[in-house]
Amino acid sequence: MINGAVVIHFQRKRLEEIVENAQKSKIMVFGDLMVDEYMWGQVSRISPEAPVPIINISKAQTRFGGAANVAFNLMGLKHKPVLVGVVGEDRMGHEFLEMMRSNDLATEGIIVTSERSTAVKTRIIGNNQHIARVDQESTDPVSSALQEKLFEVILKNIEDIEAIIIEDYNKGVVLPQLTQHIIELAERHGKYVTVDPKFENFFSFKNVTVFKPNTKEVEEALAMRIYDDSDVLNAGKKLLSELKCRSILITRGADGMVLFQPNEDPVFVEAKARKVADVSGAGDTVIATLTYALAGGSSIREAVTLSNFAAGLVCEEVGVVPVNLEKLMTQVLNEQKDKKTFIYPKQKD
Repeated sequence: MINGAVVIHFQRKRLEEIVENAQKSKIMVFGDLMVDEYMWGQVSRISPEAPVPIINISKAQTRFGGAANVAFNLMGLKHKPVLVGVVGEDRMGHEFLEMMRSNDLATEGIIVTSERSTAVKTRIIGNNQHIARVDQESTDPVSSALQEKLFEVILKNIEDIEAIIIEDYNKGVVLPQLTQHIIELAERHGKYVTVDPKFENFFSFKNVTVFKPNTKEVEEALAMRIYDDSDVLNAGKKLLSELKCRSILITRGADGMVLFQPNEDPVFVEAKARKVADVSGAGDTVIATLTYALAGGSSIREAVTLSNFAAGLVCEEVGVVPVNLEKLMTQVLNEQKDKKTFIYPKQKD
């Protein structure tokens, strides 16, 4: 302890040990898969049909979105995740599978169905400005037959994996009964389960290893406003009581994070971004890095520290970008040359 602070200081050997063990492990990502489509162009005039810009598209690109972006972050950490989810039997579904193959990821966990379309978010950018976003998606719950297929994939892989990340975007794949079976299965086999929730199924994720909502999601779920540290403490205590999780990590953007554990003082974590350019995708980076570290044998506080550094790095980039392992390790070790990195219990007034 230093002035009441909990010191998390990574020696190079310890950091390399966690990374080496994590890369040897297998992490499964289950959740709502999406394709992020970007279309760039130039605006030269306003449409005569309506007061909207006409954009001449010069470049288009597709990227992993939703739960797949969590997997992409794991790939940035030099890990090959097992991705499990559903895509449609359509053009973007085939595009998604091709992206997986081009990144040397196994596609056995992807269920292709004609029952629903692939979730696609198309961002249209004109003159380097975000003009519009067009969403194409199915949000109805997947059928019981598809749920059985998804569970069979997880059951088949449960012995070989170290952790499961459940990434919920309320698109109809992460359903309460299915997730309950997954959590119970993981618990029986001694596997980590980390969860990035959304509003609809918020209280379905009981008894997991780490439950990681952001402030907005907590406010919606608990029907309360979070204005200050006191509000965060009250919210965290309520969630611990309701969900019975081993850890709850509330992310707060520029205000950092707060870690809650039963019978432990809450731990506040200072945000690491030096210059915030874009917070898009930071939550995916946090859950990916956190789970990666746990799979590598880290303590929860070490895992939170690394995920905080990772979030800081991606927030300094424009757009949704994955964390980079070399940059992360360099940042962690360099910052600790002159001062120690720490997370600290909130001091009582």
